[in-house]
Amino acid sequence: MKGAEKGDALAVRILSIKPRGPQPVGTTCLIPEFGGLVATGDTAMLNPPLPQMVKKVKVDEQGVYWSDMVTLPYEPFIGTIGTSPEIEAISSLQPDYYGGNMDLPDIAPGAIIYLPVNKAGGYLYLGDCHAIQGDGELCGVALEIPATVELQVDLIKGHGNRWPQLETEHTMGFIGSARPMEDAARIAYRELVRWVASETGQSEEEAYMLLTMCGKVRVGNMVDPKYSLGASIEKRYVK
Repeated sequence: MKGAEKGDALAVRILSIKPRGPQPVGTTCLIPEFGGLVATGDTAMLNPPLPQMVKKVKVDEQGVYWSDMVTLPYEPFIGTIGTSPEIEAISSLQPDYYGGNMDLPDIAPGAIIYLPVNKAGGYLYLGDCHAIQGDGELCGVALEIPATVELQVDLIKGHGNRWPQLETEHTMGFIGSARPMEDAARIAYRELVRWVASETGQSEEEAYMLLTMCGKVRVGNMVDPKYSLGASIEKRYVK
């Protein structure tokens, strides 16, 4: 984005996510040595990999038609959204301080994600849309869909946050990505503690104790090279 400099943020408001293409548009699958409950190259086990398997699913804005017996709600979100890192070359599979493949279902229509600008221009990228996903993206692939996405992107000068910040109608939170998952939670909660303190005039120690009472966490993914987790607080507690 023109005028974006390090220390700014891109505020991306998600207006709509609509499935496109011929039915069945949804795809989920099992990928050998990838997923939350299987052996991987990093989690070495003696058991053989699960077989490769692909399932196609009809999806429209009224529902996700898993089977003749089960219809799931259409709950679309953007799995991968981020800005350029400062200097490093990255895989699109890996989330970090710049955002990326966080797979957090709250990055959905109605939400605003504030992404840090790490170098001039920002270089916003996105993709990996999902029709629905459970917490953790357990087998490694949710219901992936081709989609038409409508966004509003604004530049906030001097925003200053190092990690992605996520605002919904009722909550404000941050997203951390790391392994082990505890470190992802620590990053997200650390950023949230600092934000609550700055917004309310409380000390960081008081904000820390407040979040112990009312903070919420949601697991984005537990399968990527780094895991992603969001920590949030209801806005009514920081007015």
